[in-house]
Amino acid sequence: DVLPSPEGPVPSVSITEIRQYLRAQGIPFHDGYSCLHTPSLFIHSQEDELPPPAASAPYTLFIDKTTGSFLCTTTLAEGTWQDFQANVELRHHGVPPASSEEPEEDMRRAREDARCIWDRALPLWELLDEDETNKTKAMFGISLVTDATLKRFGVRYLRTAKSLVFPWFSPRDAALKGLKLVRVEKKGDAIAYMEETIPRFDSYHNLFGLPLLGRRDTELVLTGWELDALALHQATGVASLALPRGATCLPPALLPYLEQFKRITLWLGEDLRSWEAAKLFARKLSLKRCSLVRPGDLQPRPLEALNQGLNLTKILRAALPASHKSIVSFRQLREEVFGELVNTEQVAGVKWSRFPELNKLLKGHRRGELTIFTGPTGSGKTTFISEYALDLCMQGVCTLWGSFEINNIRLAKIMLTQFAGQRLEDQLELYDEWADRFEDLPLYFMTFHGQQNIKTVIDTMRHAVYMYDITHVVIDNLQFMMGHEHLSVDR
Repeated sequence: DVLPSPEGPVPSVSITEIRQYLRAQGIPFHDGYSCLHTPSLFIHSQEDELPPPAASAPYTLFIDKTTGSFLCTTTLAEGTWQDFQANVELRHHGVPPASSEEPEEDMRRAREDARCIWDRALPLWELLDEDETNKTKAMFGISLVTDATLKRFGVRYLRTAKSLVFPWFSPRDAALKGLKLVRVEKKGDAIAYMEETIPRFDSYHNLFGLPLLGRRDTELVLTGWELDALALHQATGVASLALPRGATCLPPALLPYLEQFKRITLWLGEDLRSWEAAKLFARKLSLKRCSLVRPGDLQPRPLEALNQGLNLTKILRAALPASHKSIVSFRQLREEVFGELVNTEQVAGVKWSRFPELNKLLKGHRRGELTIFTGPTGSGKTTFISEYALDLCMQGVCTLWGSFEINNIRLAKIMLTQFAGQRLEDQLELYDEWADRFEDLPLYFMTFHGQQNIKTVIDTMRHAVYMYDITHVVIDNLQFMMGHEHLSVDR
């Protein structure tokens, strides 16, 4: 994915400008947690004249306070702040705004593929015999999840791929928009869950369980995994949803659907990375309404808690408020300090799998740290750093590259070769297979090249952090980005 190029960076819009514009246009709105709510422009009125939306109309259009992008949850029309302004202008000329466009070709094909798989998959409670059902449930560690729960969430099983199938239904008309397939792979004694989504990675915005929620629900638990949402709902009866990419990312496109909830508890997983992600997501969702379940031995992920016979309601009640006051006592920090002592390995950061020696030096990739690599031209800095970043990216660390020295095509070629571990020039028939897998990594490139205005670069990074939950930024290299005339200023 390429972020906006320097010739046309996303014009940043402040929340003050958005409010002023809405007032000037006579569009009523009220303040939500992460969005402004307004009546939708896209629900056409019957008269020929198109007045501004009335305050009595339902407030189904949401404008993101940080980026200005909008989504109408009734018609699924969406776009940038500039698109919103364009639609308002059209309205003044009596032209009804274009509602949600037809899905583009790729999305249409993805939906057809999803429909084919969905039709071939069997409801998990209707397999050939009880024995097959029990074996399948045991394989995924969901023996305690009842058929009623599986039925409620519509989970199916695809025999040919030995995969569980989780549907993505449109909240508007319950049409099938996509799927997630999860299969189990044994690696020695450990079990790994492999996931595949249709449509691909970046277009998959399913809040699993969303169509089951009522308009009156005000409390919600957000989990990082579909099976956790099943376990939670079964054990506690609370409204629970699963994020499409777990603790990796909370896409801003999902925020409008979470606006109705006055209290959100984040219970994303059982490791420290899930805890870090929960704190990051709580900022997007507004700290004052969020609570976090702290990972620990007695507070594993929901499915594990169900399997261990723990009291999930009690764990939810013990969730910590996300907003820390400006002044705290040790008593409030006590639990966090204990968590750091218990998880010393995880506190040290994400370990490199290809560079065990580097783990001894740096302990792992930790947020908020700056590492500078130096060396003469041609000594292999870029080659090494691309391997170093790729190693972390393959472990789910969302990575943003700013390559000011070599262009993105060449950089991507180096990284793809390192990812495949072989020279693809000699085996072009393998290119698509490796490119597909590479595309699913949480990896983004800035399109700058050569000397740049520092403010523009910082703004682009900020935008990327909000949109894609970037936790690792690589600049290659500082000298090229700064240019030579900057060398006299305080570097």
